[in-house]
Amino acid sequence: MKLLALSLALALALPASFQAVAQSNVTTNPNAKVDPKNNKVGKPVVEKPKQKVMSRDELRACMALYEANTKEAQSIKEGQQAYKDQSVALKKEKEELNEADKAYTAEVAEFKAEREGILKMNDEIKAAAPKMTKDELEAKRKEYEARAAKFDAAAAPVIEKGKALEARRKAFSDKVDPFNASFKTLEERTEAHLDKIDDWKAECGNKAYDEADEAAIKKERAAAAATAPK
Repeated sequence: MKLLALSLALALALPASFQAVAQSNVTTNPNAKVDPKNNKVGKPVVEKPKQKVMSRDELRACMALYEANTKEAQSIKEGQQAYKDQSVALKKEKEELNEADKAYTAEVAEFKAEREGILKMNDEIKAAAPKMTKDELEAKRKEYEARAAKFDAAAAPVIEKGKALEARRKAFSDKVDPFNASFKTLEERTEAHLDKIDDWKAECGNKAYDEADEAAIKKERAAAAATAPK
């Protein structure tokens, strides 16, 4: 019976791997020979203990655990990359929101200043009305009305812009909490994966197996994959 370790590919993917620990059992004459000249007893060759081999069920379980650990490792790696990508995207979005806030705040300040200017103009017209001619008063009123109409027309877009900016802020805020929670989830998932690797080491590491069992299990898997629904 030939014993060997699991393939090198398995050893590269996890911290520990099955190792080829089986060696040929050596059997010799248990009776030591005596050298008549020196009257010394020759060192007997001791039979090495027989290496325990995993059963096919044990090997199947170890291979399944290894495969599950490998898939989970890849999935976690993808999750970590997704987290990094989202972190970069959220940071960029926050910077864009801050710039939009600054621009909107400046626009609102100008808008308020214009409103104050219109109100002041109205007060000035009222105060000066008794001293103005009818034509002068009419001209000032038209100037005031045109300015007020322009302000009213500009008000709606500014208000809508504020609503849109508030919606953006809320949408951003709605992303932050799940993003922060995803870090904890990823952390817990990683810890659980490391525990599974420890399980694999304890159950499967440094254990020999029969290559015939490995070939049979691979054949089983190939047959199952061929018949699996697609």
